[in-house]
Amino acid sequence: MAETIRHVDYYYVQVSDKPGEGSRILSELKHAGVNLLAQCGFPAGRGKTQLDFVPEDSEAFRKTAKKLGLKLSDRKRAFLVQGDDRIGAVADVLERLASQKINVIAAQAVSAGSGRWGMIVWVSPGDFKRAGRSLGV
Repeated sequence: MAETIRHVDYYYVQVSDKPGEGSRILSELKHAGVNLLAQCGFPAGRGKTQLDFVPEDSEAFRKTAKKLGLKLSDRKRAFLVQGDDRIGAVADVLERLASQKINVIAAQAVSAGSGRWGMIVWVSPGDFKRAGRSLGV
């Protein structure tokens, strides 16, 4: 089966880099019934961590984040890739972008088990429409 690729919204927030902060936020989202398609976190320097969220329902996520007092970024766009795992799956997606001279700002891919994989791809906003066309979205 070929990959499915779609546009997704994502938001980020910077929080204190301390044990349990990510768990606290994710637990609150869980209890509010907010489903995430993806989430990642990484150091942002000076005692801060950046948490990126790809919600299934952006409006529900933003409302819940506001109730939690999270200072979200503006809405950003990325691509979510999902498919059957195979050798070279990530390379093939990135090659489609490279062949159109589209620079990938960031990408994260993971095997999901049971023969499935997924990936999030970030490109600059100015390249987003062109990247979508090259990915068949």
